Amino acid sequence: MADTLSLYNRFRRFPLGKGLFSRAICLKAPYFRSISPLVSELKPGHCEVQMRKHRAVTNHIGTVHAIAMCNMAELSGGLVTDVTLPASQRWIPKGMTVEYLKKAETDLVATARPLVAIDGFAGGELPVEVLVTDTAGDIVFRARIAMWVSAKKG
Repeated sequence: MADTLSLYNRFRRFPLGKGLFSRAICLKAPYFRSISPLVSELKPGHCEVQMRKHRAVTNHIGTVHAIAMCNMAELSGGLVTDVTLPASQRWIPKGMTVEYLKKAETDLVATARPLVAIDGFAGGELPVEVLVTDTAGDIVFRARIAMWVSAKKG
């Protein structure tokens, strides 16, 4: 996404700007629209995505569906990777390991961060951690995403 951080910083200055930015991200990657995310914080090394618990993201027992949390993790992990890496590098998720730690019965916040220093990172596998917490601050889900980073061509 071309200059994602600049776009976020422009949008966030306005009322409803974070919501508009979040919708713009969902236009670029439509699948994320299924969770109605709100990108509440975005800066190099840190991203937070909020998701309200609503019927479309619940399972048969009334808790937030595991795949909705995976979707949230991939969105926040991708955004933090995008705004943290230098413009000369590109990335793609290579794999994700997840742990479901507690029933997700409330609205959720996913917090993503790279697990290694980016300065001097030449490419290869970049691990990104995503923790999803409920409204009580309890971790309900943990993901580790392997981002494959390489030099942009051309």
